Amino acid sequence: MNWPVLPLKRLVDPARPVTYGIVQAGPDTPGGIPYIRPADMTAGFGVTDRSKLLRTTPEIASSYRRSTVTTGDLVVSIGPSFGKVMIVPGELDGANLTQGTARVAAAEGTNAQFLYWALQSTVTRQFWASSVSGATFRALNLEPLSRTPVTHAPLKEQLRIADFLNVEIARIDQLATTRNSQASALDERELAVIGDMLSGKATRDNGKPTGWRWLPYVPASWKIGPVYAYYRTELGKMLNADRASGDRQRSYLRNANVHWYRITTADMATMHFDPSETQRYSVRAGDLLVCEGGAGVAEAAVWDGRIEDCYFQKSLHRVRKDGPLPVEWLMFWLRLAKSCGVFEADGNISTIPHLTGEQLREYRIPIPDDAQDRVEKINRALAVMGSARARLKQAQGLLAERRQALITAAVTGEFDVSTASGRNVTDGVHA
Repeated sequence: MNWPVLPLKRLVDPARPVTYGIVQAGPDTPGGIPYIRPADMTAGFGVTDRSKLLRTTPEIASSYRRSTVTTGDLVVSIGPSFGKVMIVPGELDGANLTQGTARVAAAEGTNAQFLYWALQSTVTRQFWASSVSGATFRALNLEPLSRTPVTHAPLKEQLRIADFLNVEIARIDQLATTRNSQASALDERELAVIGDMLSGKATRDNGKPTGWRWLPYVPASWKIGPVYAYYRTELGKMLNADRASGDRQRSYLRNANVHWYRITTADMATMHFDPSETQRYSVRAGDLLVCEGGAGVAEAAVWDGRIEDCYFQKSLHRVRKDGPLPVEWLMFWLRLAKSCGVFEADGNISTIPHLTGEQLREYRIPIPDDAQDRVEKINRALAVMGSARARLKQAQGLLAERRQALITAAVTGEFDVSTASGRNVTDGVHA
Protein backbone atom coordinates (compact mmCIF):
# COMPACT_ATOMS: atom_id res chain seq x y z
CA MET A 1 0.00 0.00 0.00
CA ASN A 2 1.29 3.43 -0.89
CA TRP A 3 1.39 5.07 2.55
CA PRO A 4 3.80 7.93 3.34
CA VAL A 5 6.83 7.35 5.55
CA LEU A 6 7.33 10.13 8.11
CA PRO A 7 9.92 10.79 10.82
CA LEU A 8 8.67 9.88 14.28
CA LYS A 9 8.72 13.51 15.47
CA ARG A 10 5.97 14.28 12.92
CA LEU A 11 3.71 11.73 14.66
CA VAL A 12 4.29 13.06 18.18
CA ASP A 13 2.14 15.53 20.08
CA PRO A 14 3.86 18.89 19.48
CA ALA A 15 2.96 19.99 23.00
CA ARG A 16 4.79 16.93 24.42
CA PRO A 17 7.88 16.33 22.24
CA VAL A 18 10.17 13.32 22.53
CA THR A 19 12.23 13.71 25.69
CA TYR A 20 14.32 11.74 28.14
CA GLY A 21 13.87 11.83 31.92
CA ILE A 22 15.58 12.56 35.21
CA VAL A 23 19.37 12.85 35.16
CA GLN A 24 19.96 12.52 38.93
CA ALA A 25 17.04 10.81 40.68
CA GLY A 26 18.73 10.65 44.09
CA PRO A 27 18.29 7.80 46.57
CA ASP A 28 15.24 5.57 46.44
CA THR A 29 12.41 7.35 48.25
CA PRO A 30 9.61 5.17 49.69
CA GLY A 31 6.28 6.72 48.82
CA GLY A 32 7.88 8.94 46.18
CA ILE A 33 7.30 9.20 42.44
CA PRO A 34 8.20 6.03 40.50
CA TYR A 35 10.45 6.30 37.47
CA ILE A 36 11.14 3.86 34.66
CA ARG A 37 14.67 2.72 33.78
CA PRO A 38 15.75 0.50 30.88
CA ALA A 39 16.47 -2.26 33.42
CA ASP A 40 12.82 -2.15 34.53
CA MET A 41 11.54 -2.88 31.02
CA THR A 42 11.31 -6.29 29.39
CA ALA A 43 11.73 -6.75 25.65
CA GLY A 44 8.05 -7.33 24.95
CA PHE A 45 5.99 -6.89 28.10
CA GLY A 46 6.97 -3.52 29.55
CA VAL A 47 7.33 -3.24 33.33
CA THR A 48 6.28 -6.61 34.69
CA ASP A 49 6.92 -5.89 38.38
CA ARG A 50 5.93 -2.34 39.30
CA SER A 51 6.77 -2.91 42.97
CA LYS A 52 10.47 -2.94 42.06
CA LEU A 53 10.47 0.50 40.45
CA LEU A 54 12.71 2.99 42.21
CA ARG A 55 11.19 6.27 43.37
CA THR A 56 12.38 9.85 43.54
CA THR A 57 11.20 12.77 45.63
CA PRO A 58 8.19 14.81 44.46
CA GLU A 59 10.50 17.84 44.28
CA ILE A 60 12.90 16.18 41.82
CA ALA A 61 10.01 14.77 39.80
CA SER A 62 8.42 18.22 39.67
CA SER A 63 11.61 19.70 38.24
CA TYR A 64 11.29 17.16 35.42
CA ARG A 65 7.61 17.69 34.68
CA ARG A 66 8.49 17.67 30.98
CA SER A 67 9.16 13.87 31.13
CA THR A 68 6.09 12.88 33.16
CA VAL A 69 4.26 10.02 31.43
CA THR A 70 0.52 9.50 31.23
CA THR A 71 -1.61 6.47 30.40
CA GLY A 72 -1.16 5.49 26.75
CA ASP A 73 2.23 7.17 26.24
CA LEU A 74 5.05 5.10 24.80
CA VAL A 75 8.35 4.65 26.62
CA VAL A 76 11.46 3.67 24.63
CA SER A 77 14.72 2.58 26.24
CA ILE A 78 17.57 4.62 24.75
CA GLY A 79 20.44 3.61 27.02
CA PRO A 80 22.88 0.76 26.33
CA SER A 81 19.92 -1.67 26.24
CA PHE A 82 18.16 0.53 23.71
CA GLY A 83 15.13 -0.53 21.71
CA LYS A 84 12.67 -1.81 24.32
CA VAL A 85 9.21 -0.30 23.87
CA MET A 86 6.19 -0.22 26.20
CA ILE A 87 2.83 1.50 26.53
CA VAL A 88 2.31 3.20 29.89
CA PRO A 89 -0.50 1.43 31.82
CA GLY A 90 -2.95 3.27 34.01
CA GLU A 91 -1.09 2.19 37.15
CA LEU A 92 1.96 4.22 36.08
CA ASP A 93 0.09 7.37 35.12
CA GLY A 94 2.16 10.30 36.50
CA ALA A 95 5.41 8.31 36.71
CA ASN A 96 8.66 9.71 35.34
CA LEU A 97 11.67 8.49 33.39
CA THR A 98 15.45 8.44 33.62
CA GLN A 99 18.15 9.58 31.25
CA GLY A 100 18.07 6.10 29.70
CA THR A 101 14.40 6.18 28.71
CA ALA A 102 12.41 8.46 26.41
CA ARG A 103 8.73 9.37 26.18
CA VAL A 104 6.89 9.25 22.87
CA ALA A 105 3.39 10.79 23.07
CA ALA A 106 1.30 10.06 19.97
CA ALA A 107 -0.19 13.07 18.17
CA GLU A 108 -3.82 13.38 17.14
CA GLY A 109 -4.38 11.13 14.15
CA THR A 110 -1.80 8.59 15.31
CA ASN A 111 -2.85 5.55 17.29
CA ALA A 112 -0.45 4.77 20.16
CA GLN A 113 -0.94 1.01 19.82
CA PHE A 114 -0.10 1.18 16.11
CA LEU A 115 2.97 3.26 16.93
CA TYR A 116 3.97 0.68 19.54
CA TRP A 117 4.03 -2.02 16.87
CA ALA A 118 5.64 0.23 14.26
CA LEU A 119 8.58 0.89 16.59
CA GLN A 120 9.19 -2.87 16.74
CA SER A 121 9.37 -3.36 12.97
CA THR A 122 12.52 -4.43 11.17
CA VAL A 123 12.67 -1.05 9.43
CA THR A 124 12.87 0.70 12.79
CA ARG A 125 15.36 -1.75 14.27
CA GLN A 126 17.70 -1.41 11.32
CA PHE A 127 17.52 2.38 11.50
CA TRP A 128 18.32 2.36 15.20
CA ALA A 129 21.18 -0.10 14.74
CA SER A 130 22.75 2.08 12.05
CA SER A 131 22.33 5.16 14.25
CA VAL A 132 24.44 3.72 17.06
CA SER A 133 26.91 1.60 15.05
CA GLY A 134 30.52 2.37 15.79
CA ALA A 135 29.72 4.27 18.99
CA THR A 136 31.78 3.39 22.05
CA PHE A 137 28.75 3.91 24.29
CA ARG A 138 25.92 2.27 22.37
CA ALA A 139 22.98 4.51 23.20
CA LEU A 140 20.18 5.83 21.02
CA ASN A 141 20.15 9.63 21.20
CA LEU A 142 16.95 11.65 20.98
CA GLU A 143 17.85 13.07 17.57
CA PRO A 144 17.98 9.73 15.69
CA LEU A 145 15.01 8.51 17.74
CA SER A 146 13.02 11.51 16.53
CA ARG A 147 14.06 10.78 12.93
CA THR A 148 12.95 7.14 13.07
CA PRO A 149 11.03 6.41 9.84
CA VAL A 150 7.45 5.27 10.44
CA THR A 151 4.87 4.31 7.84
CA HIS A 152 1.87 6.60 8.41
CA ALA A 153 -1.27 4.69 7.53
CA PRO A 154 -4.73 6.30 7.69
CA LEU A 155 -6.09 6.21 11.24
CA LYS A 156 -8.74 3.63 10.34
CA GLU A 157 -6.01 1.32 9.01
CA GLN A 158 -3.84 1.96 12.07
CA LEU A 159 -6.65 0.76 14.30
CA ARG A 160 -7.24 -2.31 12.13
CA ILE A 161 -3.51 -3.18 12.11
CA ALA A 162 -3.14 -2.65 15.85
CA ASP A 163 -6.13 -4.92 16.60
CA PHE A 164 -4.78 -7.58 14.24
CA LEU A 165 -1.28 -7.55 15.76
CA ASN A 166 -2.60 -7.53 19.31
CA VAL A 167 -4.31 -10.85 18.64
CA GLU A 168 -1.75 -12.56 16.41
CA ILE A 169 1.37 -11.55 18.34
CA ALA A 170 -0.30 -12.71 21.55
CA ARG A 171 -0.74 -16.14 19.91
CA ILE A 172 2.92 -16.24 18.90
CA ASP A 173 4.05 -15.09 22.34
CA GLN A 174 1.95 -17.81 23.96
CA LEU A 175 3.63 -20.41 21.79
CA ALA A 176 7.02 -18.93 22.71
CA THR A 177 6.11 -19.16 26.40
CA THR A 178 5.23 -22.82 25.93
CA ARG A 179 8.54 -23.51 24.21
CA ASN A 180 10.41 -21.71 27.00
CA SER A 181 8.60 -23.81 29.58
CA GLN A 182 9.60 -26.96 27.71
CA ALA A 183 13.22 -25.78 27.70
CA SER A 184 13.05 -25.18 31.46
CA ALA A 185 11.61 -28.66 31.94
CA LEU A 186 14.58 -30.09 30.04
CA ASP A 187 16.95 -28.20 32.35
CA GLU A 188 15.17 -29.66 35.37
CA ARG A 189 15.32 -33.15 33.88
CA GLU A 190 19.04 -32.76 33.18
CA LEU A 191 19.75 -31.85 36.80
CA ALA A 192 17.56 -34.69 38.04
CA VAL A 193 19.50 -37.23 35.98
CA ILE A 194 22.84 -35.85 37.16
CA GLY A 195 21.63 -35.74 40.76
CA ASP A 196 20.49 -39.36 40.66
CA MET A 197 23.80 -40.53 39.25
CA LEU A 198 25.92 -38.47 41.65
CA SER A 199 24.02 -39.38 44.79
CA GLY A 200 23.11 -42.98 44.16
CA LYS A 201 19.65 -41.96 45.53
CA ALA A 202 20.98 -42.60 49.03
CA THR A 203 19.15 -41.52 52.21
CA ARG A 204 20.15 -41.03 55.82
CA ASP A 205 19.21 -44.64 56.54
CA ASN A 206 21.40 -46.28 53.91
CA GLY A 207 24.13 -43.76 53.23
CA LYS A 208 26.81 -41.58 54.75
CA PRO A 209 26.97 -37.76 54.94
CA THR A 210 28.90 -35.82 52.34
CA GLY A 211 29.25 -32.55 54.20
CA TRP A 212 27.05 -30.75 51.68
CA ARG A 213 23.43 -29.80 52.34
CA TRP A 214 22.66 -29.97 48.62
CA LEU A 215 23.90 -33.60 48.42
CA PRO A 216 23.51 -34.81 52.01
CA TYR A 217 24.01 -38.57 51.61
CA VAL A 218 25.69 -41.04 49.28
CA PRO A 219 25.87 -44.84 49.51
CA ALA A 220 28.07 -46.04 52.37
CA SER A 221 30.35 -47.87 49.93
CA TRP A 222 31.34 -44.66 48.14
CA LYS A 223 34.56 -42.81 48.89
CA ILE A 224 34.55 -39.08 49.59
CA GLY A 225 37.71 -37.13 48.92
CA PRO A 226 39.13 -33.80 47.78
CA VAL A 227 39.47 -32.95 44.11
CA TYR A 228 43.28 -32.83 44.40
CA ALA A 229 43.35 -36.54 45.28
CA TYR A 230 41.96 -37.47 41.84
CA TYR A 231 42.89 -34.65 39.47
CA ARG A 232 45.71 -32.21 38.71
CA THR A 233 44.60 -28.59 38.35
CA GLU A 234 46.38 -25.59 36.83
CA LEU A 235 45.41 -21.97 36.25
CA GLY A 236 46.23 -20.52 32.84
CA LYS A 237 48.61 -17.78 31.75
CA MET A 238 47.96 -14.20 32.77
CA LEU A 239 47.04 -12.08 29.74
CA ASN A 240 49.82 -9.76 28.69
CA ALA A 241 48.92 -7.05 26.15
CA ASP A 242 52.56 -6.76 25.10
CA ARG A 243 52.40 -10.37 23.91
CA ALA A 244 49.32 -9.88 21.73
CA SER A 245 51.41 -9.19 18.62
CA GLY A 246 54.64 -10.41 17.12
CA ASP A 247 55.95 -13.88 16.38
CA ARG A 248 55.08 -17.23 17.97
CA GLN A 249 51.41 -16.27 18.41
CA ARG A 250 49.32 -19.09 19.86
CA SER A 251 45.55 -19.46 20.10
CA TYR A 252 44.25 -19.53 23.65
CA LEU A 253 40.92 -20.16 25.33
CA ARG A 254 39.19 -17.71 27.69
CA ASN A 255 36.24 -17.73 30.08
CA ALA A 256 33.99 -16.59 27.23
CA ASN A 257 34.81 -19.74 25.25
CA VAL A 258 33.71 -22.22 27.92
CA HIS A 259 30.05 -23.12 28.50
CA TRP A 260 28.42 -26.15 30.06
CA TYR A 261 29.54 -29.21 28.04
CA ARG A 262 30.80 -27.18 25.04
CA ILE A 263 33.71 -24.97 24.06
CA THR A 264 33.43 -22.37 21.29
CA THR A 265 36.43 -21.35 19.20
CA ALA A 266 35.05 -18.77 16.74
CA ASP A 267 36.30 -15.82 18.82
CA MET A 268 39.58 -17.17 20.18
CA ALA A 269 42.37 -14.68 20.88
CA THR A 270 46.12 -15.12 20.35
CA MET A 271 49.15 -14.39 22.48
CA HIS A 272 52.86 -15.09 22.42
CA PHE A 273 53.99 -17.96 24.65
CA ASP A 274 57.64 -18.58 25.42
CA PRO A 275 58.89 -22.09 24.61
CA SER A 276 59.34 -22.70 28.34
CA GLU A 277 55.61 -22.03 28.89
CA THR A 278 54.11 -24.16 26.16
CA GLN A 279 53.90 -27.39 28.14
CA ARG A 280 52.54 -25.77 31.29
CA TYR A 281 49.78 -23.81 29.55
CA SER A 282 48.82 -26.10 26.68
CA VAL A 283 45.52 -27.93 26.47
CA ARG A 284 45.05 -31.35 24.97
CA ALA A 285 42.11 -33.54 24.13
CA GLY A 286 40.45 -34.80 27.29
CA ASP A 287 41.35 -31.82 29.48
CA LEU A 288 38.52 -30.30 31.49
CA LEU A 289 38.38 -26.49 31.43
CA VAL A 290 36.57 -24.75 34.30
CA CYS A 291 35.66 -21.04 34.45
CA GLU A 292 37.37 -19.29 37.33
CA GLY A 293 35.07 -16.30 37.75
CA GLY A 294 32.24 -14.11 36.49
CA ALA A 295 28.64 -15.03 35.77
CA GLY A 296 29.80 -18.34 34.30
CA VAL A 297 31.83 -19.32 37.36
CA ALA A 298 32.37 -23.11 37.56
CA GLU A 299 30.98 -23.75 34.05
CA ALA A 300 33.00 -26.58 32.58
CA ALA A 301 33.55 -28.52 29.37
CA VAL A 302 35.98 -31.11 28.02
CA TRP A 303 38.36 -29.98 25.29
CA ASP A 304 38.13 -32.13 22.17
CA GLY A 305 41.51 -31.20 20.71
CA ARG A 306 40.05 -29.66 17.55
CA ILE A 307 42.89 -27.10 17.45
CA GLU A 308 46.48 -28.22 17.80
CA ASP A 309 48.95 -26.13 19.78
CA CYS A 310 46.23 -24.49 21.87
CA TYR A 311 46.58 -22.78 25.26
CA PHE A 312 44.46 -21.28 28.03
CA GLN A 313 44.28 -17.98 29.88
CA LYS A 314 44.36 -17.37 33.65
CA SER A 315 40.58 -17.07 33.75
CA LEU A 316 40.36 -20.86 33.36
CA HIS A 317 41.35 -23.91 35.39
CA ARG A 318 42.71 -26.87 33.45
CA VAL A 319 41.87 -30.20 35.09
CA ARG A 320 43.60 -33.46 34.13
CA LYS A 321 43.07 -36.99 35.32
CA ASP A 322 45.47 -38.28 37.94
CA GLY A 323 44.06 -41.78 37.97
CA PRO A 324 41.08 -43.68 36.56
CA LEU A 325 38.37 -41.20 37.57
CA PRO A 326 37.04 -39.46 34.40
CA VAL A 327 37.11 -35.66 34.28
CA GLU A 328 33.43 -35.70 33.32
CA TRP A 329 32.63 -36.86 36.85
CA LEU A 330 33.98 -33.58 38.20
CA MET A 331 32.22 -31.63 35.42
CA PHE A 332 28.84 -33.07 36.37
CA TRP A 333 29.55 -32.50 40.04
CA LEU A 334 30.24 -28.82 39.31
CA ARG A 335 27.05 -28.59 37.24
CA LEU A 336 24.93 -29.89 40.09
CA ALA A 337 26.80 -27.90 42.74
CA LYS A 338 26.30 -24.62 40.90
CA SER A 339 22.58 -25.26 40.41
CA CYS A 340 22.32 -25.65 44.19
CA GLY A 341 24.16 -22.39 44.97
CA VAL A 342 27.29 -24.00 46.41
CA PHE A 343 29.69 -21.35 45.12
CA GLU A 344 27.49 -18.46 46.22
CA ALA A 345 27.22 -20.07 49.68
CA ASP A 346 31.00 -20.07 49.90
CA GLY A 347 30.97 -16.28 49.78
CA ASN A 348 32.24 -15.94 46.22
CA ILE A 349 29.71 -13.30 45.11
CA SER A 350 30.53 -10.35 47.39
CA THR A 351 32.05 -8.67 44.34
CA ILE A 352 32.47 -11.00 41.36
CA PRO A 353 31.71 -14.74 41.56
CA HIS A 354 35.06 -16.47 41.88
CA LEU A 355 36.40 -20.01 42.19
CA THR A 356 40.02 -20.06 43.25
CA GLY A 357 42.40 -22.89 42.54
CA GLU A 358 42.58 -23.69 46.24
CA GLN A 359 38.80 -23.87 46.54
CA LEU A 360 38.54 -26.15 43.53
CA ARG A 361 41.26 -28.49 44.76
CA GLU A 362 39.82 -28.70 48.29
CA TYR A 363 36.20 -29.43 47.36
CA ARG A 364 35.26 -32.90 48.52
CA ILE A 365 33.39 -35.04 46.04
CA PRO A 366 31.77 -38.49 46.31
CA ILE A 367 33.49 -41.23 44.31
CA PRO A 368 31.68 -44.49 43.43
CA ASP A 369 33.45 -47.54 42.01
CA ASP A 370 31.30 -47.34 38.89
CA ALA A 371 31.90 -43.64 38.17
CA GLN A 372 32.72 -44.33 34.51
CA ASP A 373 29.45 -46.21 33.98
CA ARG A 374 27.52 -43.41 35.62
CA VAL A 375 29.23 -40.82 33.42
CA GLU A 376 28.30 -42.80 30.33
CA LYS A 377 24.65 -43.00 31.46
CA ILE A 378 24.57 -39.24 32.01
CA ASN A 379 26.13 -38.63 28.60
CA ARG A 380 23.53 -40.82 26.88
CA ALA A 381 20.71 -38.98 28.64
CA LEU A 382 22.20 -35.60 27.77
CA ALA A 383 22.51 -36.61 24.12
CA VAL A 384 18.78 -37.34 23.98
CA MET A 385 17.97 -34.07 25.72
CA GLY A 386 20.40 -32.24 23.45
CA SER A 387 18.44 -33.35 20.40
CA ALA A 388 15.22 -32.15 22.02
CA ARG A 389 16.89 -28.81 22.84
CA ALA A 390 18.00 -28.39 19.24
CA ARG A 391 14.44 -28.89 18.03
CA LEU A 392 13.14 -26.44 20.61
CA LYS A 393 15.76 -23.86 19.65
CA GLN A 394 14.78 -24.17 16.01
CA ALA A 395 11.10 -23.74 16.91
CA GLN A 396 11.92 -20.70 19.06
CA GLY A 397 13.90 -19.19 16.19
CA LEU A 398 11.03 -19.70 13.76
CA LEU A 399 8.63 -18.07 16.20
CA ALA A 400 10.91 -15.05 16.60
CA GLU A 401 11.33 -14.72 12.83
CA ARG A 402 7.60 -15.05 12.24
CA ARG A 403 6.83 -12.48 14.93
CA GLN A 404 9.21 -9.92 13.44
CA ALA A 405 8.08 -10.53 9.86
CA LEU A 406 4.41 -10.25 10.79
CA ILE A 407 4.87 -6.95 12.62
CA THR A 408 6.91 -5.45 9.78
CA ALA A 409 4.56 -6.59 7.02
CA ALA A 410 1.49 -5.29 8.86
CA VAL A 411 2.74 -1.82 9.85
CA THR A 412 4.33 -1.12 6.45
CA GLY A 413 1.26 -2.19 4.49
CA GLU A 414 2.95 -5.14 2.78
CA PHE A 415 -0.29 -7.04 3.17
CA ASP A 416 -3.87 -6.14 4.00
CA VAL A 417 -4.57 -7.40 7.52
CA SER A 418 -8.29 -7.62 6.76
CA THR A 419 -7.59 -10.54 4.40
CA ALA A 420 -5.77 -12.35 7.22
CA SER A 421 -8.58 -12.01 9.74
CA GLY A 422 -10.12 -15.28 10.87
CA ARG A 423 -7.15 -17.48 10.06
CA ASN A 424 -4.27 -18.46 12.29
CA VAL A 425 -1.17 -16.73 10.94
CA THR A 426 1.00 -18.68 13.33
CA ASP A 427 0.54 -21.83 11.24
CA GLY A 428 3.87 -23.29 10.26
CA VAL A 429 5.73 -22.31 13.45
CA HIS A 430 4.56 -25.16 15.69
CA ALA A 431 7.33 -27.45 16.85
